[in-house]
Amino acid sequence: MITKKTSTIIPIALACVAITGCKKVSCDNDILKGEALGIKAVPTSFGAGYSNKFCKYTSVIAKNGKHIGFFAQDKISNDQLIRARSILEFYLTDVPGSLYGSDKTNVANAMANNEAKLLLLNGSDDGTNNPTVDGQPLYDTELVTEGSTAYINNDYENHRDAAFEEILHLMHDYGIGTSGPDAAPGALPLFTASIDTARSNAMTNSFWPTQNVDASITQWIAELEKEGSLSQEYLASVIDSYYGYWGADTTNQGGMGGIYIAKNRDEVSTLDPMGSSVINEFFNPVVTYMARIDSAFQGYFSLTFDVTAPYTHKSQYLVSAQLTGNFDSNLIGNEYDNFLAGNAGTNNIDGLAGVDTAVFQGKHEEYSVNIISGNVLVQDSVSDRNGLVTLNNIELLTFSDKTFEFEAGSLTEK
Repeated sequence: MITKKTSTIIPIALACVAITGCKKVSCDNDILKGEALGIKAVPTSFGAGYSNKFCKYTSVIAKNGKHIGFFAQDKISNDQLIRARSILEFYLTDVPGSLYGSDKTNVANAMANNEAKLLLLNGSDDGTNNPTVDGQPLYDTELVTEGSTAYINNDYENHRDAAFEEILHLMHDYGIGTSGPDAAPGALPLFTASIDTARSNAMTNSFWPTQNVDASITQWIAELEKEGSLSQEYLASVIDSYYGYWGADTTNQGGMGGIYIAKNRDEVSTLDPMGSSVINEFFNPVVTYMARIDSAFQGYFSLTFDVTAPYTHKSQYLVSAQLTGNFDSNLIGNEYDNFLAGNAGTNNIDGLAGVDTAVFQGKHEEYSVNIISGNVLVQDSVSDRNGLVTLNNIELLTFSDKTFEFEAGSLTEK
């Protein structure tokens, strides 16, 4: 069984204390490299409790103009920080036609008004680097970038990817709203009630927790009940299985290490239909943020499910992906309308089905574009940016200033 943690808020400490990760360190190089991606130093307005413990920062800006902050320690990479921010942006993106998610403005505003903060901490959740300021913790070992070794190998033992879970807790507690005794004002009380009803049904029928859980999980459930956070943990279990994060687990039946009855999206639908309904009321069936594939990745990164590549239990729901670094790597799309981008090396990008777009960072005039044997070859003239890319099954090419359609062997500016 995995060890669970809750979204309990920890009181603010006014000064740095002598624990691992609290030592004042510099992220100047990361900040310099990440400036264009919205990464900066921790604003002094948050006080010494944050600026002493964390060294870089980014945020999501709600429609009310207020910020939802992400605070990172020095061992958190820029790509990890961007991934965390991207997941929240994805959660807060409107889902047209959904019951509660068609306009998420009030959820984001509530998060900002309630001063929601995500704390990205060095190390793991082993008690050696506890947060000493207010915020939802997420640790280095739990924040797994797409294409990293832990992501490809589905390393549940040492790097269980908890980003979707913990960032969901942040949005649930501070934005959607909960029914717990210490709940902050939420934006969607009817959705909160719907989640509670699905959770109650799941517990009544032993969908969550399942009947085979051990004594430690039973004790953990009792603790959750006392603090009023049963629904938060139940919803996180459904989300993790829905987006494929337990599909590759061969050790346990069901998801969340055996705590939840369903392991994948099909099982959520058939085994916990009320949980599936809750997801459809607010969440997008596909993951829409631009996944930044780890710079150390080499080979083919696929967005199509392949039983021989178990990481695709997760990546099959991605719509957009970007290779980073400079290794000669490749991207394979899926049936959705993909947005795909190469790195500074030599890449092959195959969109497969759907209307797919190849994304380039610079202006069209900075690239040479040739059509050879029905494929489009694009060479960047600027070093360390887009390199040489061969495009297959790509219908659109978008540059920073122009977009072209590739049809019947020729390119036409749109």
